[in-house]
Amino acid sequence: MNKFITKFLILFFILTNNIIAEENIMILKLKDGDIKIELFEDVAPNHVKRIKQLAKDGKYDGVVFHRVIDGFMAQTGDGQFGNGTGGSSKPDLKAEFNNTSHLRGTVSMARTAAPDSANSQFFICFKESSFLDRQYTVFGKVIEGMDLVDKIKKGDSNDNGSVSDPDKIITFK
Repeated sequence: MNKFITKFLILFFILTNNIIAEENIMILKLKDGDIKIELFEDVAPNHVKRIKQLAKDGKYDGVVFHRVIDGFMAQTGDGQFGNGTGGSSKPDLKAEFNNTSHLRGTVSMARTAAPDSANSQFFICFKESSFLDRQYTVFGKVIEGMDLVDKIKKGDSNDNGSVSDPDKIITFK
């Protein structure tokens, strides 16, 4: 009987962990394919909750990568104006700066100069950018499809990465 209970508990924990893991995986669909992103609910719970809600509501679908700096990052999430000056209709978030480093594939919230101004915009790092650590809320990382992130149309280096005819998010679910 104890072996049965032990096996049942092991199976229960495995299934539970898989369900929790699936809840924190999102698919960012671009013209070149799907990017799989793992969300860090443990270090940025409020930011993850916001991203999930906006994605569920379709607020990222069709939104452009308005600022893309080659060798640095690709920024998106301005569903209001599409130029980096807008956000969602929800209030700004209190910063959840954490010790997660900005490495290649890190997904982090964009903000203004005010630390508690993140709203809906986020960026994906093309390469290590540790100078951003503990100044921007890291909430996830690309776990599949970084080669597709590299294909996002780059912006004008003389215009702070502003992109003419930018690539769009098809869906974010």
